[in-house]
Amino acid sequence: MTAADVATAVLLPAGAGFSALGALGVVRFPDLLSRLHAATKPHTIGLLLILAGAGAQVSTGPAAASLLLVAVFQLITAPVAAQTIGAAAHRAGAVDRAALVLDETHEPDETGEPDGPGE
Repeated sequence: MTAADVATAVLLPAGAGFSALGALGVVRFPDLLSRLHAATKPHTIGLLLILAGAGAQVSTGPAAASLLLVAVFQLITAPVAAQTIGAAAHRAGAVDRAALVLDETHEPDETGEPDGPGE
């Protein structure tokens, strides 16, 4: 068993575990923003670990380059998609403002600071 085999044996289950925990969070978390967080961060980390495990097994440059491209596009698109979905949900009124610590999209009060949930 080579070092690449050991790395793959560790990284693939770790990535699958992160993704499974993210899926559990989507089911268990109470509000939209928490579920969006659970759908984005653990799945991104899980995919990166799985890609790293697969990358340990590839021996050609084009295969490694394609894995790297998938990782880069995932790192670019997942945060943008999550922010866009969160902003659209906020505009549509689907976000519980009382659950927010600070609502930076809310109108500022007389001091110029955005209102908090209890203000």
